[in-house]
Amino acid sequence: MILSCCVLASALGGEISGLIESSGLVAKAVLIILLLFSLASWTIIFSKWGLFRRARSQSNRFVRMFRKSERLNDVAAVAEQFKPSPLVPVFEGAYEEIRKQSSYPLRVVSLQRATQIAASEELTRLESRLPWLATCGAVTPFIGLFGTVWGIIDAFHGLGTAGAATLRAVAPGISEALITTAAGLFAAIPAVIGYNIFTQNIREFGARMDDFSLELINEVERAQAAAPRVAETVERR
Repeated sequence: MILSCCVLASALGGEISGLIESSGLVAKAVLIILLLFSLASWTIIFSKWGLFRRARSQSNRFVRMFRKSERLNDVAAVAEQFKPSPLVPVFEGAYEEIRKQSSYPLRVVSLQRATQIAASEELTRLESRLPWLATCGAVTPFIGLFGTVWGIIDAFHGLGTAGAATLRAVAPGISEALITTAAGLFAAIPAVIGYNIFTQNIREFGARMDDFSLELINEVERAQAAAPRVAETVERR
């Protein structure tokens, strides 16, 4: 059974490679363009997958460390170790704002703005290169369809020139033309799947940064209530 499947796959691969070799110049150009789109999208998919995996793992560790720490200074001292996490810039933005304020009590609205700015910058970083996946998923099927239409036109033109109106005469040209449609779908489907998955991950990170911002501000407000001086507010949680 396995041997027969291998033989069938080898035969299909040989037929496909033969169709590609015998295809016209336009079809080959379309296939090269689709190959470049596919390589670029797979590069983005693998890089984003690694980025989000590290960001999720480090975010979990950072939150556990933050909740166990007694002082904000302790968190700031080790925050660099969790840098792949998007929560770290949110904390650093709020912590820097606390250090800049010299009046008591702290202006919580300013802290909220600082965390929102940091979260927005992190979302922009996470979303980088994702539009390329959306573009690849939207454009490549039409590029493949263009190659197919061109190939069918060429096949029927050759049929009219030869004057042999038979299926045997037109089938090879049509099968060569359909290769570009298959290649377009091959490039588009992973790009669309990756874009949808990563977009959902970005939404989750956005919600997580909002929750962490609220938790951080709550801790600062509790520290203000427990310590009447700004310096103690920075030192205590």
